[in-house]
Amino acid sequence: MSFLWMLIVGGIIGWLAGLIMGRDIPGGVIGNIIAGIIGSWLGGVLLGSWGPKVSDFYFFPSLIGAVVLIFIVSLILRSTNGRSRS
Repeated sequence: MSFLWMLIVGGIIGWLAGLIMGRDIPGGVIGNIIAGIIGSWLGGVLLGSWGPKVSDFYFFPSLIGAVVLIFIVSLILRSTNGRSRS
């Protein structure tokens, strides 16, 4: 049951990060889950553990980490798409 909650909370965090950034995450729901889980890990590494904890995720570091991840991925995708059109 814990794994299911991790997927749900990771998806919500990824979705919220996409809304904050104003960008669609490639892969739809699966992309949201992946961005949320990897962003949570990144946020935990960079910012530590503080704020409310939901299903083994500290909400604020997780959300900030997911926003950073989406920003980095969008920069990479933009640079690779720009080069292939030239």
